[in-house]
Amino acid sequence: MKDLYKLTVKEASEKIQAGEISSEELTKSCLERVKEMEPEINAFITVTEKYALTRAKEIDKKLSKKELRSPLVGIPYSLKDVYVTKGIETTAGSRILKGYIPQYDATVHRRIEEAGGILIGKTNCDPFGFGSSTEHSGYGVTKNPNNTDYVPGGSSGGSGAAVAYGGGLYSIAEDTGGSIRCPASFCGVDGLKVTYGRVSRYGALAYASSYDTVGPIAQNAEDIALIMSVIAGKDPFDATSFEGGKDDPPDYSRNLGKSLKGRKIGLPKEYYGKGLDDEVRNVIEKAIDKYKSLGCETVEISLPYTEFAIAAYYVVGISEASSNLARYDGIRYGIDVEAEGWKEKMQEVRSRGFSDEAKRRIMVGTYALSKGYADKYYKKAQKVRQLLRNDFERALNEVDIILTPTMPVLPFKIGENIDDPLKMWLVDAFTAAINPVGVPALSVNAGTSKDGLPVGMQLIGPHFLEDRLLNFAHIFEAS
Repeated sequence: MKDLYKLTVKEASEKIQAGEISSEELTKSCLERVKEMEPEINAFITVTEKYALTRAKEIDKKLSKKELRSPLVGIPYSLKDVYVTKGIETTAGSRILKGYIPQYDATVHRRIEEAGGILIGKTNCDPFGFGSSTEHSGYGVTKNPNNTDYVPGGSSGGSGAAVAYGGGLYSIAEDTGGSIRCPASFCGVDGLKVTYGRVSRYGALAYASSYDTVGPIAQNAEDIALIMSVIAGKDPFDATSFEGGKDDPPDYSRNLGKSLKGRKIGLPKEYYGKGLDDEVRNVIEKAIDKYKSLGCETVEISLPYTEFAIAAYYVVGISEASSNLARYDGIRYGIDVEAEGWKEKMQEVRSRGFSDEAKRRIMVGTYALSKGYADKYYKKAQKVRQLLRNDFERALNEVDIILTPTMPVLPFKIGENIDDPLKMWLVDAFTAAINPVGVPALSVNAGTSKDGLPVGMQLIGPHFLEDRLLNFAHIFEAS
């Protein structure tokens, strides 16, 4: 029973419901795996071992009485450390929030707990989601379990790494411009960026409020479907959450296995040109050939405003970030320092607590919103955002899904890009356009490079049709 951490969510759920294994056994296996891997990987900021084992015993008692039937009951998982958890430290990967103990739970955490999930820890991340490598964290660099010389992606690198090595069977991460899809791609697992509003953001520490989405990282699409059926749906605490009909949230497993024969896949020419790593291209081309063998038709399409996507994404995103970070002053929560007056106190708290990347985004975002420049930068970026939305809506009326590489490059070595912020920002070229548009996008493990580094394939679909993406991914993985 030592290797139970290798089970998928689906496999573990079936074994728990059949009484073949207990939640406590599964949880102990994952926690032992964390103890084995963490000294090298550093995927977790906080491990909640005592809480998890106590809860697992309680869940096993409820299971014996047939009180819980959720597919997530008894399954150990982790949360990116941007979600507030009552009584458990929440830092967002930033030193400025060290010691912050929330008084309430994020909706996504509450829903999983009500379904019988077992939280085993909070995962490492770039502070407030600012990064693509998890090298900026105030709690140390996370390493890629596939090769520890390389980054795991970001900003949810801890979540991607934890799932890849078995530190919980899945993780709830957060995606503002690729922060779920990038680590999923670099770590060789699957990650879903949901339609904006599909999963409640209540209790998620904000980066860019109009981009942020809550979603899962797991071993495969089938597992993601099970998780989505629990966490999706309207939340009265989040006015931006989607209100569906009486059958909302839907059963995301309902279309898994549905034939793809005759379905159209769009290949945007802007994503397959200059800047795409040759090894990434080779893996993606093999994946496209696989879809053709399954009866799919591929169509070259164009998303002409893609060249402006990164600029528009960052202008709007860091403008919202500069506003959201204004609340961190060391007075109401977070670190405290001794100072002569409140201005000096705030200056010292922010100087010590914010990372260089956070400071960079605050300064640029504040500048973009300042008098005389808001129209020139922020307002123009919002206009480009609408043009991007028009691009994707037009394309998705012609094809069933759009297929691109998740990342234009293979995982890079730790420290390789740390002193070049612009190069680091450009790594998000294929993921950042999706969040301003609001459509769902799923990163699927498509294969590996010659050196064994994972390559992710990004599937993009119409608003609220996550189940379509999951079926395309599931058929690919099953084949």
